Amino acid sequence: MDPFVLVIIVITLALFFDFTNGFHDTANAMATPIATGAIKPKTAVALAAVLNLVGAFLSTEVARTVSHGIINEGDGAGSVAITPEVILAGLMGAVIWNLLTWLLGLPSSSSHALFGGLIGAAIVGAGFASVNYMTLVDKVLLPALVSPLIAGLAAYLATKLAYWITKRPSGTASPKRGGFRIGQIFSSSLVALAHGTNDAQKTMGIITLVLISAGYQAHGTGPHIWVVASCALAIALGTYTGGWRIIRTMGKGLTDVKPAQGFAAEVSTASAILASSHLGFALSTTQVASGSVIGSGLGRKGAGVRWRTAGKIGTGWLFTLPASAIVGAVAAGLTHLGMFGILVLVVAGLAAIIGVFVLSQKQAVTHENAFSGVEQSGSAVHIPSKKERRSAAKKAKEAATVAAAEAKRARKAADVAAKHAKMLAAAEMREHRRRLDVEDAKRRSEQRRKSQQSDPESTPSADSVRAKKEGK
Repeated sequence: MDPFVLVIIVITLALFFDFTNGFHDTANAMATPIATGAIKPKTAVALAAVLNLVGAFLSTEVARTVSHGIINEGDGAGSVAITPEVILAGLMGAVIWNLLTWLLGLPSSSSHALFGGLIGAAIVGAGFASVNYMTLVDKVLLPALVSPLIAGLAAYLATKLAYWITKRPSGTASPKRGGFRIGQIFSSSLVALAHGTNDAQKTMGIITLVLISAGYQAHGTGPHIWVVASCALAIALGTYTGGWRIIRTMGKGLTDVKPAQGFAAEVSTASAILASSHLGFALSTTQVASGSVIGSGLGRKGAGVRWRTAGKIGTGWLFTLPASAIVGAVAAGLTHLGMFGILVLVVAGLAAIIGVFVLSQKQAVTHENAFSGVEQSGSAVHIPSKKERRSAAKKAKEAATVAAAEAKRARKAADVAAKHAKMLAAAEMREHRRRLDVEDAKRRSEQRRKSQQSDPESTPSADSVRAKKEGK
């Protein structure tokens, strides 16, 4: 395949990943203000899209970490050449995992999906030396472990402080905390801006990496302005579409969010993301936002955290890196087959993407019904386990069996009723004919009696009839 065409394909897939990153992570900024009613759903995603677009132009430190840190570019001491085919395979793993977790409504890490896919593809495509493991640990793994804890602790303390400041002595009217709802407009906007400064840069780094690996850009240089602009636009468009499945989970699935609590969570999230962007840490904004929501739930008395949903989200975090790495590795293995393997990879990837979107339309989640399945009391958005799905299927099968038996009994009863009605109709018909015969006999007898009265001689008497028979 023409190297230029391959680079175009990789850049297109990278921008599509950026688009999925946008709608996958909209919940990080806008789930809590939508849940508390601070911002209307469509207004929230539009605001987040604009601020993601602006945020993407504020920094390129994370992009440099991706393009020069985790994966060795090549042609340098101790580095290994990474080809566009390997980057294509890594992106395929990231995109498929992103769409799968979006379909399930799991707020997993788009960043870790990207890194996992790239690492798996790089190891298979160029060997273990193609990955800078020290940078991976320092810039990705440690922030993944620490950032949710720090954000959760900050949100916990901020929530406690917010409720302590606004509390009133016992016996007085309850405090009004409507100001926090207004504050959420600004705090959630700050999260959206921070998200743009961190997540959009990861795709900038990928495109820069593929341009360097293909020889279209010098080693050690940062992203060009057209790369920054295209990535900013892609993530903004994805954000505007709204990842309503994940917004539902983040807004009501983890805890019941109140305005003061949501404000504290958003400020904590924005602070952690902006600090990491400045330091070049490619952390997961989803993990930070989830940690903040959980911390705010622990900080508000009576709120509580739905640990079952939190556990499922945590399980998704654990599997994101290895799962996307496996997909990326398999995809990289296909590229070893040459042109045929690349075509198979592209076709299979397109089929998977289309399949996920088709499945999502069977039970679409939009801004109109994102919270319709959540009770006003704040019951959790339940993600059924495999055991629960089997139990539900068993119950459905039993219900179908009972319904079939009831239908069979109903048919038998209908047959008996029809037979009885038929027999009754036949009996009525016989009785009707018998009455007609009786009436006809009475009518003929009456006619003979009248005839005898009018002309006695015309009718032979009984004696004459008997004498006639004796004479014979």
